[in-house]
Amino acid sequence: MAKKDCLLSSKNGPHALPEIPTDLHALSTAFQISPRFTEQQEALQLKIDQKTKPLKALGQLEILALQLGQIQQTPTPQIKNPTLFLFAADHGIAESGVSAYPQEVTRQMVLNFLAGGAAVNVFCRQNGWDWKIIDAGVCGELPADANLISAKIAQGTRNLLTEAAMTPNQCTQAISVGAQLIRDYHAQGGNLIGLGEMGIGNTSSASLLTSRLLNIPLKDCLGRGTGLDESGLAHKQRLLQQGLEFHQDIQNLWEVLATFGGFELAMLCGAALQAAELQITILVDGFIVSAALLPALLSYPHLVDYCIFAHCSREPGHRHLLDAIGATPLLDLNLALGEGSGAALALPLLESAVRFLNEMASFESAGVSQACP
Repeated sequence: MAKKDCLLSSKNGPHALPEIPTDLHALSTAFQISPRFTEQQEALQLKIDQKTKPLKALGQLEILALQLGQIQQTPTPQIKNPTLFLFAADHGIAESGVSAYPQEVTRQMVLNFLAGGAAVNVFCRQNGWDWKIIDAGVCGELPADANLISAKIAQGTRNLLTEAAMTPNQCTQAISVGAQLIRDYHAQGGNLIGLGEMGIGNTSSASLLTSRLLNIPLKDCLGRGTGLDESGLAHKQRLLQQGLEFHQDIQNLWEVLATFGGFELAMLCGAALQAAELQITILVDGFIVSAALLPALLSYPHLVDYCIFAHCSREPGHRHLLDAIGATPLLDLNLALGEGSGAALALPLLESAVRFLNEMASFESAGVSQACP
């Protein structure tokens, strides 16, 4: 796809990209993200506390209700058109044997998503999620489908062991695509997105991003990914350590993303940043999505105000990452699937938070006595 002709194509036709700087260093000021609004906090907290329950008895659901009300600037928040955006792309490092699965599984799994046969499809059907698959850079061609958005930057990234995975222009182009997707979604009235990913080799990128950006030893960020055995894990650690050392002079947040990331990870960054600017709630899936957002979270501290972290993955780096940014995940189910599955599972909790806030009786309306002073 020619750079100047990069347009999103879907059943709704092409859309022009937002104006995102082509200079990586300018990305830290490209979006306007306000802190979560506090004007409604007192009214929301009073409403929560007046429900027919002991104080804080609904635990994290009360925190969720408060966050959703603050993001939407109302004591009666609603969830409108919740949609899962699943970004898929291939990684050049996969050719070096960092995954238990061959690279062609990325494309095969996208076909499985489109056929409705993956775990995330099941959970989306169960919980009423709309969903879209974005071809950010899958090797090979994919069939036209109403749920597929074609936004291929290239046929996978380069091998980060010998050169940066993306050029600076490819990285900013991918961020622009992610941002435009959310602009289109917002124009259609939606206010809650889930973020997921698919890409053989992208746990390697996530581990490298986490290690470099949070200064955590690589060994503490590495897991088995798609099911590596002990020798496979040791091989992966050796290769990734070489990659870290080869690119040791890269320090800028966005250059780190271009060096170690992937097209789907950069699009995730753009989607999250645009969502926060438009005051859309972001339900973040597991380790890979969290790591993809690190450059954005570190550049824009208020981005975290709009993020809800669905679960803690069993990939070791995820716990370190969540602790570093002070995030409390909703679920801890030992998941390591990716593809937005944790986000799809967590959606009912957000719906429960909104429903108790809007539908549960207050002490006054129910005629129930409150606790003694």
